[in-house]
Amino acid sequence: MTAEASPQPDEAPTAPRHWEADVLLRDGRTAHIRPIAPNDADLLVEFYARVSDQSKYYRFFSPMPKLSERDVARFTQVDHQDRVAFVLLLQGHMIAVGRFDVVKPGEAEVAFLVEDQHHGRGIAQLLLEHLAQAGRERGVEKFTAEVLPDNHRMIQTFRDAGYSIASEYDEGVLVLEFPIDPTDTAIGVMRGREHRAESASIERFFNPRSVAIIGASRRQDTIGQALVRHLVTGDFTGRVYVVNPSADAVSGMPAYKTVGDIPDDVDVAIVAVPADKVEDVVLDCAAKGVHGLVVISSGFAETGEEGRKRQRRLVGLSRSYGLRLIGPNCLGIINTDPAVSINASLSSVMPARGRAGFFCQSGALGSAILEKVANRGLGLSTFVSAGNRADVSGNDLLQYWEEDESTEVVLLYLESIGNPRKFSRIARRVSLRKPIIAVRSGRTTQGVPMGHAVRRIAAPPQAVDAMFRQAGVIQVDTLEEMFDVAQLLAHQPLPRGRRVAIVGNSDALGLLAADAAVAVGLVVNKSVSLGAEATAEDFEDALDAAIDDPEIDSVIAVYIPPLNVSGEDVANVLAAVGEQSDKPLVSSFLGAEGVPELLRVPDVAGSTAGRGSVPSYPAVEAAVRALARVVEYAVWLRTPDGPAPDPAEVDLGSARQLVNTVLSEHPQGSSLTREQVGELLGSYGIQLWSAHPVTTLRQAQSAGRELGWDVVLKATSHPLRERPDLAHVWRNIDSTSTMRDAWESLTQLVGDPVSAGFVVQKNSPPGVPVAIRSLEDPLFGPVVSFGISGPIIELLADKSYRIPPLGARDAAAMVREVKSSPMLFGYRGADVVDVAEIERLISRVAQLQNDLPQISSLELGLVLAGPDGCTVLTAEARVEQVAELRSDLFVRRMPDLLGDTIPG
Repeated sequence: MTAEASPQPDEAPTAPRHWEADVLLRDGRTAHIRPIAPNDADLLVEFYARVSDQSKYYRFFSPMPKLSERDVARFTQVDHQDRVAFVLLLQGHMIAVGRFDVVKPGEAEVAFLVEDQHHGRGIAQLLLEHLAQAGRERGVEKFTAEVLPDNHRMIQTFRDAGYSIASEYDEGVLVLEFPIDPTDTAIGVMRGREHRAESASIERFFNPRSVAIIGASRRQDTIGQALVRHLVTGDFTGRVYVVNPSADAVSGMPAYKTVGDIPDDVDVAIVAVPADKVEDVVLDCAAKGVHGLVVISSGFAETGEEGRKRQRRLVGLSRSYGLRLIGPNCLGIINTDPAVSINASLSSVMPARGRAGFFCQSGALGSAILEKVANRGLGLSTFVSAGNRADVSGNDLLQYWEEDESTEVVLLYLESIGNPRKFSRIARRVSLRKPIIAVRSGRTTQGVPMGHAVRRIAAPPQAVDAMFRQAGVIQVDTLEEMFDVAQLLAHQPLPRGRRVAIVGNSDALGLLAADAAVAVGLVVNKSVSLGAEATAEDFEDALDAAIDDPEIDSVIAVYIPPLNVSGEDVANVLAAVGEQSDKPLVSSFLGAEGVPELLRVPDVAGSTAGRGSVPSYPAVEAAVRALARVVEYAVWLRTPDGPAPDPAEVDLGSARQLVNTVLSEHPQGSSLTREQVGELLGSYGIQLWSAHPVTTLRQAQSAGRELGWDVVLKATSHPLRERPDLAHVWRNIDSTSTMRDAWESLTQLVGDPVSAGFVVQKNSPPGVPVAIRSLEDPLFGPVVSFGISGPIIELLADKSYRIPPLGARDAAAMVREVKSSPMLFGYRGADVVDVAEIERLISRVAQLQNDLPQISSLELGLVLAGPDGCTVLTAEARVEQVAELRSDLFVRRMPDLLGDTIPG
């Protein structure tokens, strides 16, 4: 949290900017939460007048039909410190208020009042989350609440919050009290609600009972006409209404001048009007009770600063009226479910029914992607083109697809990631149930399209790739490779391991397949060449033998038909084997791409290739590459994550107190002293090897005697550490005379002892030098890296990265990912080091960085990893005030239009 200046006597106290946010309610509609203000008096009086007498009685324990002027002043004038209150607004009206009042240090009493017609929408839970976060920031540790025993709804609100509730009766009133620390249970409850709300908001887009096209046109070459045509020809099962103020009919359907003129309910509005008219459409849709908008119109953030302002106004207006928005500047949405069959997009292609959900940010590429999907015979369950993704994002779609039974594979074409912490968290969970395949443009340049707003990034591109691996996301380089992998995942079972068999009728292609497999980390355990004259029976016998072999996890079939042979018999064999096999089978069959008709297994859901159909690739290299991607996902899926680090072994309170003390003395930020670094690391169970700074020979000799000799003298300043050609360390010093020799030699080499930063340390056990670093990135939040130390390795950037929080699987993978990792596992006869201790240090550094965003950087620059443990010889850390909030707080909030939280 950023530091705030104390208000002057004549100033009203102000609340932190981040206490204001747009939020999603349980039913998927939006609202706005913010601290109460003195000028909310009229809103409060109007709100209170709409509340039932029973709700008032439950709040104040007595009849209180009206608020007096004194009451209004007391409720609206707070100090945002000991008296904090939030209001929830919808369409400019106050619909709920919640507050806490500190009753003694660390303890506050909390209460809510929600307008009756909005009961059941999860509003009290939202208010409690935001009040608890504000309370933690203000030093409150515990909430108490007094509730009448028959106020079951409010009692359940507290009990469902995930906190540990204690209760007792006092004079007929139930008194509840609970600590508000963000426990794993409370965070899990909050994120479960977030998941359900975001999923519900997207479900309404995909399953509308009625759609209005605003901007429908009679001219054949217009966007509005195309939208009408695609909805009608796509056999949408709901009602279609067209809105055109200057026409009586469009495509044979009556045209309405405004949405409000439509006699029936409207669930979703497809907007294709000029950009400067869209805000008027929002107001009309809000008055009509429309759930969501799909804004096809361009002319927003993709056009420059004026367009960005227009886009902010559009999203702010939509949310203030409870509407979610896809776009603007998007292609539209598609749901191939026969019960809906909606093509509310500019694409004339309605994909076949399939198992993959596709999220695409680019409207321009959307049509081409859908054409490719159709040509491949892949089939989709749903499709969304989010355009500028001003509101609805990939994270929202992941929340929906996680529960959608029709979607088994998730495809993402990403041009930017606005909230990577949230993406990582959701993707880790979804990947455990459904594979996610992603193509990310701008991986090398870190560039994003004009219409997308993201924070700057300090972490290297490798950190982004690591985030995808960590979450189990299958990241591919091209759209072609995405479809290669998708058709395998959609139609074949997951492999159990890396062992493959190659069966074919061409020696040359068999060798190509074997080379390609080895190159991508697969193990060729069997290669069967049947010869050019092989029959369908030969293929069947060889494939059955490979699949029955317990040493084989996957099978690659290669078939080149002889002259004047159709290959239909072999195709029938491949299809039959693929349908019955519990191991994946891929093929290069007749040079075909996708799932050729000959290799398809009928699907009960439609005409597209069914489960067990054998995907075919025009080149064996493409088949092998797709299989390798799926193998990596299967290995990730089957690798146990292990328990997270035990928080009981961490003294977070001491670490937090140290950081706050340093920042109170140095508000502009400061590097920690070695003693402070040692104390900080000690709070997380990391022991920093003791060192005695010295500036004179006499001090160095005294330090050697104090340590019992067997010491080293070394220069620690940055320029010297980065110069491998300078011998800045003198080892094995065991006497005053040896120390004198070391001092004179190093002083002659490096110059001034003060600027060289001489220290005397006890000689450490030998080991492999490694480095563990972390930083607070503006986009990702905490980032941790690992690598073997040394100038050559630094030059080659041989490091691994992860985004905390880390599981045991992540720390283990980081150690083994670096190319120099054999040095830790007995390379050329060396001792195997204590890898478990390295993993523990990585986990502890990641936990520290995750807990304390004020740590701008932390570096264990030299850790010697030996057979019997690790010695942390050098460490540095810097603390700074948190200028920007992390994008994944302990409260539910939607992307902030002013940039505190960027869309995800």
